[in-house]
Amino acid sequence: MRATVMYGAGDVRVEDVPDARLVEPTDALLVVTRACICGSDLWPYKKLEPTEEGRRMGHEFIGRVEAVGADVRTVKPGDLVLAPFAWSDGTCVFCREGLQTSCLHGGWWGGTEQDGGQGEAVRVPQADGTLVVLPVGEDDALMPSLLALSDVMGTGHHAAVAARVGPGKDVAVVGDGAVGLCGVIAAKRLGAGRIFILGRHPDRIALAKDFGATDVVSERGADAVERVKELTGGLGVHSVLECVGYEQSMDTALGIARPGGVVGRVGVPQHDTIPAGGTTFYANITISGGPAPARAYIDVLLPDVLEGRIEPGRVCDRTVDLDGVPEGYRAMDDRESIKVMIEP
Repeated sequence: MRATVMYGAGDVRVEDVPDARLVEPTDALLVVTRACICGSDLWPYKKLEPTEEGRRMGHEFIGRVEAVGADVRTVKPGDLVLAPFAWSDGTCVFCREGLQTSCLHGGWWGGTEQDGGQGEAVRVPQADGTLVVLPVGEDDALMPSLLALSDVMGTGHHAAVAARVGPGKDVAVVGDGAVGLCGVIAAKRLGAGRIFILGRHPDRIALAKDFGATDVVSERGADAVERVKELTGGLGVHSVLECVGYEQSMDTALGIARPGGVVGRVGVPQHDTIPAGGTTFYANITISGGPAPARAYIDVLLPDVLEGRIEPGRVCDRTVDLDGVPEGYRAMDDRESIKVMIEP
């Protein structure tokens, strides 16, 4: 089969790899019908050290079940299914607590040992705990929004939940990528009052406004902190969704949180320490978040997508086939595209 392999920074290839196949009785085999390039895929695209073996890519995908292992009970051949960005058994102590990204028997797509979603097929471990059957056809118009539930919409929602967004609260979203834009959807959905989007790309800002953002802050760093404080009477906001992962973005997030506020961090950290330790301590600012348990949130958000109440798939502004994946990476890295969808 063919799949996307990254060999180093900027070196993305689509090439022949061993066919995906069932290994364990709890596995399912999927033929991929839709996939995405994620903003987090751009971190290795920028700085992965060259490697001879390469790294399989992709963790957001929908597919048709081709075969299942003997112990699989909840999906069957022919089902169209959605996979969250991590697999999980659905039965361990953390899965039962709704934290499937910490599953004792779970894991992550891609790398050197597992199939990635940016290919023709995927072996899915722990199929019963991982996959969600979709009640639509594979060409349904809702497909981009359903695909968003595999990661970016769940991650934006996780940021909002971690930041304790609630009715009437002032909320700021740091980052205007796909996750930040989905964070705006999540904040609106949870009843936020004012929603500040911190970003400077006109196409993304326009989409953020459509999703519910009420205020735009295009400044960066200390200027952004000053502007948010100015717009909130010097107080800051109740809830901050940090959707980037840089040290500066985290510093900004902490700077715009009001005393007693909460920062929900979901941007993959590109630094080892959290800034402003003393300031946040004395202001009683809570820092929460991490990898979103997307599998848990699919159950929460799927009805809203199916009934048209939210449209996170609008963040997908370009579609490519498998051969177009390297160009899709370049387009996202150059900010020509918010999020690229793949139709293998």
